[in-house]
Amino acid sequence: MNSIEQTEESLAAAGYVADRRLATAVFLSLKLGRPLFLEGEAGVGKTELAKALAQALGRPLIRLQCYEGLDIAGAVYEWNVQKQMTAIRIAEAAGEANREALEHDLFSAEYLIRRPILQALQSPTPAVLLIDELDRADEPFEAYLLEVLSDFQVTIPELGAIGAIETPAVVLTSNRTREIHDAIKRRCLYHWVDYPGAERELEILRVKAPGAAQALSREVVAFVQRLRAMDLYKAPGVAETIDWTRALMVLDTVSLDPASVGSTLGVLLKYQDDIARFGEEEVAQLLRESKSLAA
Repeated sequence: MNSIEQTEESLAAAGYVADRRLATAVFLSLKLGRPLFLEGEAGVGKTELAKALAQALGRPLIRLQCYEGLDIAGAVYEWNVQKQMTAIRIAEAAGEANREALEHDLFSAEYLIRRPILQALQSPTPAVLLIDELDRADEPFEAYLLEVLSDFQVTIPELGAIGAIETPAVVLTSNRTREIHDAIKRRCLYHWVDYPGAERELEILRVKAPGAAQALSREVVAFVQRLRAMDLYKAPGVAETIDWTRALMVLDTVSLDPASVGSTLGVLLKYQDDIARFGEEEVAQLLRESKSLAA
């Protein structure tokens, strides 16, 4: 990817519709060798960008899904204790007397179980490392990541520092359920992924739901855009727009009406408190407003 335009085109070829600012952030991340930190609401396409980037670059995608309690053993490495115990028994049966040599062998690369971060660093071909939903992990794990993001290496006490064979492209995402420490952000290029405007969301639907009628797609986008302007517990993301369009297509819906909207709101909205706000009259009013926008 030798230019912002080529980056935008390559992502589009991989099925991802990026605006100019996001394409610029991706381009600079690759050229400067800096991790890219994507923050935004759930469902706006942060994870999908990493997938599309791996496809566009022809690189393997290695994904670390973060969760509460994630530690080094789950993210970086752990020792294969079962294999080590087997080796100890074999050595004892063979009368191995050199305990120091045995310990050295037991804590060699042969007995190492590589988790996503170490897999990405030791991949023989450059990889795309996706550290997904970092805000779900605990703060101590963030501190551990500083070495990875700064020097593209990890330190294993028994083996020392292990650097990247080929520097991976790193994408971190956060749904902002909590603030990520500034030390992480300073090591990355930052981009806020917002909800798309109507025209770009319509373009996304053309790519992700190509069989949808143009009129239906416009009505869906206008309806969703109107929903996002309301005070909902959780506004629908782009992922929900795509799912809803596909669901309407399965039901052979060619135009939105109160019945089709009311029966499929659970595809679009994920909280009962939000769904309960839309009775027949509310849905009809919202449809009138959105259809006038789509016209």
